[in-house]
Amino acid sequence: MQINVTAKAVEIPLNLKDLAEKKLGKLQRLLHNIGMVDITCSRERQWRVLEVTINADGLLIRAQERAADFLSALDILCDKLERRVKKSHSRMVQRYREAPDTREAWAALMEEDEEAPVPPSLVRSKRFTVKPMSPDEAAAEMDLLAHDFYVFKNAETGEVNVLYRRKDGNYGLIEPEF
Repeated sequence: MQINVTAKAVEIPLNLKDLAEKKLGKLQRLLHNIGMVDITCSRERQWRVLEVTINADGLLIRAQERAADFLSALDILCDKLERRVKKSHSRMVQRYREAPDTREAWAALMEEDEEAPVPPSLVRSKRFTVKPMSPDEAAAEMDLLAHDFYVFKNAETGEVNVLYRRKDGNYGLIEPEF
């Protein structure tokens, strides 16, 4: 496992890389082929922000955490990543073990226990025409609709793009490659 630590205008603790290697080593039980781990340290106001991106055989796992210092952010982040990987792993195992009639199994489970979780299902489908427009026009349209994302045909490239609102209030643009 190769760990790259990057700092964005902050000073990182000397033992952060060693501590990260020790804590992320626990994930190797669940993700056997962790190739690259990128850790980015930055600062937002009084918070220290730690972002971790793990590349394990093409599977990308990303998490971000804010805390008063980087070491406590790393502790919280490692716990978060471990829960996320365990949950994903158990979903995959369950998916392969379940019978083909999963809806019937869920119905039987619901009869036994009324508080059992309901499996996620597609509840709504929507069709719309994709209008050619610039990203600035798409941002204005998205603001008018009060949505967090907007699908449009980019007039400059002719491709379908997705414009979304980021947590910091700015916009992001997704341009798929085919």
